Amino acid sequence: MKNTGFGARVAGVLIMSFALMAGAYASGSGAIAWDKAPNKTNDLVALQNGAKLFVNYCLNCHSAAYMRYNRLTDIGLTEQQIKDNLLFATDKVGETMQAAIDPKQAKQWFGGNPPDLSVVARSRSAAGQGSGADYLYTYLRTYYPDDSKATGWNNLAFPNVGMPHVLWQLQGSRSPTYELLSENGHELKVFKGWEQITLGSMTPLQYDNAVGDLVSYLQWMGEPSQNTRTKVGVGVLLFLLVLTVFTWRLNAAYWKDVK
Repeated sequence: MKNTGFGARVAGVLIMSFALMAGAYASGSGAIAWDKAPNKTNDLVALQNGAKLFVNYCLNCHSAAYMRYNRLTDIGLTEQQIKDNLLFATDKVGETMQAAIDPKQAKQWFGGNPPDLSVVARSRSAAGQGSGADYLYTYLRTYYPDDSKATGWNNLAFPNVGMPHVLWQLQGSRSPTYELLSENGHELKVFKGWEQITLGSMTPLQYDNAVGDLVSYLQWMGEPSQNTRTKVGVGVLLFLLVLTVFTWRLNAAYWKDVK
């Protein structure tokens, strides 16, 4: 779970910046439907890997001001593991996840300060298309080379995206394939799938799993107590059910001799 270099994290800053803006655009532009994100918020290994990816590729420029490092003990990490693998030299385990980038530099490089990602998975959604997690999962997996763009990349979930595919070394490069259909005298180009152009360091399945881990971590980070609250709620309902049975039998025994 060692950190990658500063450059890799700086390169990754725009992933979530543009993801924050893309939800509304994708929902009204005729872009592809969002894929269903895997729900791994109860999978501690997946959440730990997602936390590693988040720290390595997002946190240098994005903050998560509502999340403290020591809260990661909730996903099975010890404070020593957090210190050894996820903290920079100036961070303390009890501090919040603050971005290391200087706000003035961020404005100069990106035109504005990268947004806080504490609740990004909860805040992105579109009617009829899925959740914010579905959008992020789709967005991070639908980049393709486009020589007409200054960055050399485009994105099916966010057409004309203004950022490169910073995870291309993991995923490789892929080109979308289309089928031409005729409808009312007009030709329609319908997305059919992907053609692998160059290989990445991960197989397609490994990359999808890694993105699923990252998105699940973002879901968990947005509401760390959700799973605990659900378990407590189920326990309370079961207790009330048992209590109802005992109360009903006690009531019947109390009134049986009353005429």
